Amino acid sequence: MSDTGPATDMKAAAPAQRLTQAERRDRSGRELLGAAIRVVAGQGVSAATFDAIGREAGFSRGLVTQRFGSKEGLIASLIAHLHAWQADSLDDAQVSEMDGLTALCAFVRLHCETIRSSAEADTYFMLLAAAVADRLETREAFRGSHEVERVLIRSFIERGQASGDIRKDADADAEALLAGCSLLGMRMQALIDPDFDAAPVQDALIASLKARLGLPGGDGRSKT
Repeated sequence: MSDTGPATDMKAAAPAQRLTQAERRDRSGRELLGAAIRVVAGQGVSAATFDAIGREAGFSRGLVTQRFGSKEGLIASLIAHLHAWQADSLDDAQVSEMDGLTALCAFVRLHCETIRSSAEADTYFMLLAAAVADRLETREAFRGSHEVERVLIRSFIERGQASGDIRKDADADAEALLAGCSLLGMRMQALIDPDFDAAPVQDALIASLKARLGLPGGDGRSKT
């Protein structure tokens, strides 16, 4: 008599493993965050009420309130999501293995390549603009997020200075702020102008970074 058959059929018919409470909470949180992103990106910041987010996700308003607590909680969740996405993208591109100047240029390209393809980033900058315009308390969350970005960009520059492919006399902090502000401006321009083409601006920014930070007489890479 075959060993397969009834036993195999019983295994195939076995119910899927039930999710734990933590897993259900994590999944519902991701679904709610995705719904919030779709509402803001598609309808604007003022449309992103907890009622609207709940309807978009297929959950109750109470669950949205329980998950985020407030608009500040929603923004904090979005910021954490975006930083995690960015870290994963940089890991996928193996940026940690690049020299400092190459890593900085890769970071710029990552931001520019997603200008037309990331609803999450659009939502972030739409919420940022609203927070600044209305002097909301959420400005502090964005300030903290931009500080994380400044430190990350500065780390690329300092890595290059340590390895010898970026000028030692470059002001790493000022250059990090300049690069970050340039990327911020490009993001906002893309929201304002649907026809904005980021490619030539990206190329100009990278050329400028290489010219200012690279070693004299080189192409921005160490010759040693």
